[in-house]
Amino acid sequence: MSIAQEFKQFAMRGNVMDMAIGIIIGGAFGKIVTSLVADVVMPPIGKLMGGVDFSNLFVVLDSAKGPFRTLAEAKAAGVATINYGLFINTVIDFIIMAFAIFLMIKGMNAMRKKEEAKPATPVEPPEDVKLLTEIRDLLKK
Repeated sequence: MSIAQEFKQFAMRGNVMDMAIGIIIGGAFGKIVTSLVADVVMPPIGKLMGGVDFSNLFVVLDSAKGPFRTLAEAKAAGVATINYGLFINTVIDFIIMAFAIFLMIKGMNAMRKKEEAKPATPVEPPEDVKLLTEIRDLLKK
C-alpha cells in the first residue's frame, strides 16, 4: 500500500473528519468570542473605569525612549513593552471560551444520562426458547 493510499484511508476515517470539522468550528467560535470581548465587553468596562482602553494598557521597558501614548506608537519605535491590557483581554477570552465549553459538555452529559435512564425494552425470546420454556414448565408440574 502506498503512502498516498494510507493517508487517504487515514483522512477518510470518521474520527479524523469529525476532528477537522470541530477544529474549524472552534476557530470560528474563537474569533467570535475575541470580537465579543474586544468590541462588546471591554468598551463598557473601560468606560466604567474612566475611559480606559484595555488594548492600550502597557508598560514601556526602556524608559529612556520618550513617552508613548499608544501601544502602536511604542511598537513603531521598536520599544520593548509589557502589554498587560492585551493580556487582560486574552484572559477574559479564555474564561468565556472555557465557560461555553463547560456548558456544552454539561449539556452533552445530561443528554447521555437521559439515554441511559430510559428503561431497556425487554427482548422477546425466540420461538424455540419459548417452546422449551413451556416444556420445562409442564415437566415441573
